[in-house]
Amino acid sequence: MKRTFADFFAGIGLAELGLRAGGWESVFANDIDPKKHEMYRANFRKRKHYSCADVFDLTASRIPDATLWWASFPCTDVSLAGYRKGLDGSQTGALLGVLGLLREKDGQRPPLVLLENVTGFITSSGGQDFDEAIRELNGIGYACDAFVLDAVRFVPQSRPRLFIIGMYDHPFTTGVTEALARRPAALRSPQLTSFMAENRQLGWRVLDIPAPPVASARLPKFIDRLPADSPYWWSAERVGYLLRQMSARHRAVANHLMSRPKTHYATVYRRMRHGKSMAELRADGIAGCLRTPRGGSSRQILLVAGEGRIRARFMTPREYARLMGAPRYKLTVNDNQAYFGFGDAVAVPVVKWIAEHVLGQLCEPEITVAEHVAAKTR
Repeated sequence: MKRTFADFFAGIGLAELGLRAGGWESVFANDIDPKKHEMYRANFRKRKHYSCADVFDLTASRIPDATLWWASFPCTDVSLAGYRKGLDGSQTGALLGVLGLLREKDGQRPPLVLLENVTGFITSSGGQDFDEAIRELNGIGYACDAFVLDAVRFVPQSRPRLFIIGMYDHPFTTGVTEALARRPAALRSPQLTSFMAENRQLGWRVLDIPAPPVASARLPKFIDRLPADSPYWWSAERVGYLLRQMSARHRAVANHLMSRPKTHYATVYRRMRHGKSMAELRADGIAGCLRTPRGGSSRQILLVAGEGRIRARFMTPREYARLMGAPRYKLTVNDNQAYFGFGDAVAVPVVKWIAEHVLGQLCEPEITVAEHVAAKTR
């Protein structure tokens, strides 16, 4: 089976980087955001098939035939920082546009569909949004699997995501609960396992997926060593205000790091807690989830402590790129635009691993997908 894909909500192209590294070829890309398209063009100059348009304005005839449709649909309406409108929201509801295009493709539907979103989609609207997505896919001929995978398995960034795979014209799994019990723990979550087990009547096809790797690199290897006079560094007054925003427990950790004889790197996010802006510290060598600076989220702050002092600054776009697994990504835009682009993206090594270890088993060149499934069930 030819490994070609159409990329919906393509953003700045990180899913494409991962799929290409896994042996796939892009034939179509779409996103509504012209600023993300600008970043994409700087890195994929030879790509002529990026459609910068609302997904609801696309027609199925405009989309070339492809083996895979990848859709990292917006998480704004289901994320913790969003408004929890789910598929009724103007952002996350864009998934319905992709599902509509799949219905239009009757007779030429892609053998594989992969949807990606935050894990909050599992429980969005009390589970109704997840249920609707699976039912819609089932209704147009796709058996589905779902798993969670955290980018921390590849890079020092906590970024758990939900992945839903639709397999066209595949038989459903009987014994869903037993099949899930055999799945590696790193690919499960209590919410996902419960949903799939409690909704066994849906058309599930539980794949045999290996355990993902365990990353060894920690945050310091991904950090720029900026000179002391870099404009990124905050003033002493601004650092002091940040420390005062911390709870007593987090401030104690910061003070401990400051007292150590060697430099230590930690990250901080500002969050609204009970109507008050609080600074939350993470000091385990892993960055918090990179987000877009909107909807209540802030840019990630780097705290550098040790030898009796504490410095702080926002992470640079290059550090964002490294933590997303795209260290050589060309940066031709201002910092805020880069933060938006990377915060909305999917980590490159996560996509590459899925391409190799999940999608690969579904499109082996020697046999058809149907033959592969039959061999697995013998």
